[in-house]
Amino acid sequence: MTGFAARQGGMPGWSWAWDVRSVNGKGFDLRLRLPDWVEGLEAAVRAEAAERIRRGSVSIGLKLAREAGAEVARVNPAGLEAALAAVAAATLAAGRRGIDLAAPSATEVLAMRGVTEQGGETLAPEQAAALLAALRADLRAALDDLDAMRRAEGQAIGRVIAGQVDRIAELTEAAAAAAEARRPAVAQQLRDNLARVMAGAAEAEPARVAQELAMLAVKSDVAEEIDRLRAHAGAARGHLADPGAVGRKLDFLMQEFLREANTLCSKSGDAALTAIGLDLKHVIDQMREQVQNVE
Repeated sequence: MTGFAARQGGMPGWSWAWDVRSVNGKGFDLRLRLPDWVEGLEAAVRAEAAERIRRGSVSIGLKLAREAGAEVARVNPAGLEAALAAVAAATLAAGRRGIDLAAPSATEVLAMRGVTEQGGETLAPEQAAALLAALRADLRAALDDLDAMRRAEGQAIGRVIAGQVDRIAELTEAAAAAAEARRPAVAQQLRDNLARVMAGAAEAEPARVAQELAMLAVKSDVAEEIDRLRAHAGAARGHLADPGAVGRKLDFLMQEFLREANTLCSKSGDAALTAIGLDLKHVIDQMREQVQNVE
């Protein structure tokens, strides 16, 4: 099912924008475009998406930016060690010459070249946790918007499919009536065939001939196919009333609908019944196309 949602947010020092899209798909395919330096972000996004979406090709993107002036300085351990070593060496050399150097303050040490550097994208654990929580909250809101759009589309498609199920049910009853109407003609045809066989083959065993004709009668009987079509129509209505994910169930049911319609056509032996079978196949094909869009 298709849908789109966008969400912008921010917190002190950060701003971001979520972009969530989904298109039709037989399975669940998730594609992510995320910053790779936010620890735990990808796993969180996958969990949130999988909890909401069962079917479709989904794309989730995040643009994350640090606000101007929000960068914080961090100590470079190697630079600090080098600076302290330099201070110690200078103090020792001055002492040898009778010069007493005042110890530098912490601020002076931090101001030395290479001791501090801008924080960039490295965050303290508590900062990373707060950022991830805020990002997840906005992602949930974006997924809520996507879900609302997909539900609206699903309701519209559901109404179309319900109409197609009703049409299948109508054609099934028409097939039952046509099968009943052809029954006398089928019986007469079998009697005529039996008479021709017995007249042309006096040595034929009547019991054997009757058995073969009975088998032909069974092969032309479409009662089972009609019963199964009725059952499938009832199952489809049950799925449409289910508030959960039913796309895959309906997808499987389409195969069963088509199987019965094909068998009905192959066994009909009657122009009127065959025409109804072809109409059934046409409606089922249309319904199958719609079902591909349903989660």
